[in-house]
Amino acid sequence: MPDKQIYEYAIIRVVPKVEREEFINVGVVLFSKKLKFLKTLYKVDEMRLKALSDTLDIEEVAQYLKAFQQISEGSAEGGPIAKLDQPSRFRWLTATRSTIVQASKVHPGFCGEPEQALEKLFTQMVG
Repeated sequence: MPDKQIYEYAIIRVVPKVEREEFINVGVVLFSKKLKFLKTLYKVDEMRLKALSDTLDIEEVAQYLKAFQQISEGSAEGGPIAKLDQPSRFRWLTATRSTIVQASKVHPGFCGEPEQALEKLFTQMVG
């Protein structure tokens, strides 16, 4: 097993009514510069989202989250931001914004296997 390396992560949230500041955790983005890892996991739970806002456009939220994932992956479908290097993409994804899809503050951690750390965080924070 490799030595543990530092990583950074943020929780992805859906905030249907930004002015109310109510949100549901829907995903996690994890970045490790040393391990050259940047990945997003997310889940669109329509029942939970509709419980918070019955007027929320679930399809639109799903498209935003897919774009979030494409940018993480550096996919061509992710547009010009996806062409940036991993640290720049992570910083862009976790920048403070007042939109329906937001990221929490960035938190640090240590891991040997970033994929396992991402899955553990996803299970704990999203469910």
